[in-house]
Amino acid sequence: MDDRVQRAAAREGESVSEFIRKAAAERADRTLHVKNSERLADIIGSVRGDGSGYSRRTGEAFTELLVEDEAHRRRR
Repeated sequence: MDDRVQRAAAREGESVSEFIRKAAAERADRTLHVKNSERLADIIGSVRGDGSGYSRRTGEAFTELLVEDEAHRRRR
């Protein structure tokens, strides 16, 4: 098990402890059925733009990413 975790962490470019923290968080979220929108609720909408128009459709794009991520998690 140790060898597998070390190799997987190296492949992800992370320390073993970071790899384990992320794995534990992902499993806790799956177990508790936490949606991405719930995990990110405290930061969604916290950034304000300067009106330059560089961030048009960000809400739609973010929603699309959440939907794709949720679909990917269900396929696992």
